[in-house]
Amino acid sequence: MPSRLGVAQGDLVLEVGYDDECDDELRASIKAITGTEFLGSDNHEVVDAVILWWRDGDGDLVDELVDALTYLSEAGPIWVLTPKLGRPYHVEPSEIQDAAPTAGLSQTSTIPISKDWTATRLVARKAGKR
Repeated sequence: MPSRLGVAQGDLVLEVGYDDECDDELRASIKAITGTEFLGSDNHEVVDAVILWWRDGDGDLVDELVDALTYLSEAGPIWVLTPKLGRPYHVEPSEIQDAAPTAGLSQTSTIPISKDWTATRLVARKAGKR
């Protein structure tokens, strides 16, 4: 399913929020597609996509999204990966829907990405649109 994230060979991907409960198989699949290692929060390069692992209790989602935008190319997506309904630390979809516009982002889709995780695609709003 990582192909549904739209990453391609050579893409640079910033990963934020990784912890032990994250899906290592999904991570390995993404790296296999891009052929690159994930960049960490100490990165200072422009990236093609951001993978943000987000769980209930992780803090302020708006702040994390704004920070992620700092490194993101103009057309790149931020994928917010959250535990599915019924899993520990599940995040209500409304939390993402509320945070995205405040951070200057639009939500485009939500897909099941692995057994335990859902991925929500956010993109920067185009200048001039409201």
